[in-house]
Amino acid sequence: MMLRSIVRARGLSTAACAALVLLAGTAARADQAAGNACAASLNADGKAIYSAVIAAGNTGDLRTLVTDTTKSLAMSGQIDRGSARSNAEAAGQCLEQARS
Repeated sequence: MMLRSIVRARGLSTAACAALVLLAGTAARADQAAGNACAASLNADGKAIYSAVIAAGNTGDLRTLVTDTTKSLAMSGQIDRGSARSNAEAAGQCLEQARS
């Protein structure tokens, strides 16, 4: 009900509002697709970091999420500790694309 009032007050048609919502959704999927395409080039450990951060959701500081996730994966033996930092940096670049 409130949205209709705002739409009327701003002079936007329902079709215009629907178009804006669809465009916003398309942009979000395009960004996720770019991140996924980038992640496809990562090694197995980088992909594990990328997937775990994506699964955690799109909230919070990305650097903190990547750092905490990488530490957790490394300490549990799921990724190699020696290359954890470089893999986290590579996954972080893909995650930035997915979030932009």
